[in-house]
Amino acid sequence: MTPMPRRLVAALASSAAALTLAACGTTEVADPATGSGSDDGGAAAAISESCAADSTATSTDPVTLTDGVGRTVELEKPARKVAVLEWQQTEDLLSLCVPPVAVADVEGFTTWDTAETLPEGTTDVGTRGEPNLDALAGADPDLIIVEVSSADEEVIAQLETLGVPVLATVGADAADPVGHMKELFTLIGDATGRSERADVVLGEFDEHVAAAKEEVASADLPTTDFVYFDGWVDGGTVSIRPFGKGALFSALGEELGLTAAWTGETDPQYGLGQTDIEGLTTVGEANLFYTGTDDPAGDYVAELEKNELYAKLPAVTENRAHAFPTGIWTFGGPRSAEQAIDAYVDAIAG
Repeated sequence: MTPMPRRLVAALASSAAALTLAACGTTEVADPATGSGSDDGGAAAAISESCAADSTATSTDPVTLTDGVGRTVELEKPARKVAVLEWQQTEDLLSLCVPPVAVADVEGFTTWDTAETLPEGTTDVGTRGEPNLDALAGADPDLIIVEVSSADEEVIAQLETLGVPVLATVGADAADPVGHMKELFTLIGDATGRSERADVVLGEFDEHVAAAKEEVASADLPTTDFVYFDGWVDGGTVSIRPFGKGALFSALGEELGLTAAWTGETDPQYGLGQTDIEGLTTVGEANLFYTGTDDPAGDYVAELEKNELYAKLPAVTENRAHAFPTGIWTFGGPRSAEQAIDAYVDAIAG
């Protein structure tokens, strides 16, 4: 089954479906070849490709910030030994050239989020939904990043028993998915003293979007309407998860000049719907893009292609249904978003 953020899993189940920085000190960035800097706690090296050429500074000043659910988090100095319990935030750390000391579900991250590469030997602290507190404590973090939907979630109090600051984050906002993705990245950059690096990465993202938009504009498309979807097979039945206007990948398509065409009901945080193969017939002439998968639990794409209704969709008959490469995390940070943009361009103008 195509995975999803832990918070979205919980939401679907239940519904049945300032920042301020003091002064301005800096130190050298951690060496991406060794993971060493002025205070890296012995962490392994981040292997972000762009970190090899990174020359941005790392702040050493105390940090006071407001997290995603309105809690005030104070750090005597920026976090350098970070444990992280969700994949988007794991990717963000690596893009900031901050190798995490511990991550939830290392194997899952490695499979589903290829925008960044975890250093070998990164401590695995169990599942995203039920992290192992003993393993977390053993990693000796100076900050734990968790994804929640409200400040009163039990997991925050559980993590605080470890005596480590907890940064509670919200994974998505359907009202402004791209803006939220950027804000979350900036928040983690501030918490780790890597705000200068965050600005560079976000600047590169904006440049990536602008260049891709020009390529899409020059393509000869019969329609700009599109639907992105993923899915899974359960008991021989294919379930389709269309991405509505509030979904990150829909918003990325619209940044390129496309028009998100799914009008069915979606959840208020991630902008995702649920339907079956027949439901796809409601999108008319829209171009189709979908998550490619080699999921051993069931290839929903193979099942789709056997279905007569799907085979007769205009996008399918006109070769306008395109699989994205595997390993692009649909709930990721700026680097995953760049992968998605490249996939749109390759499908449309390649």
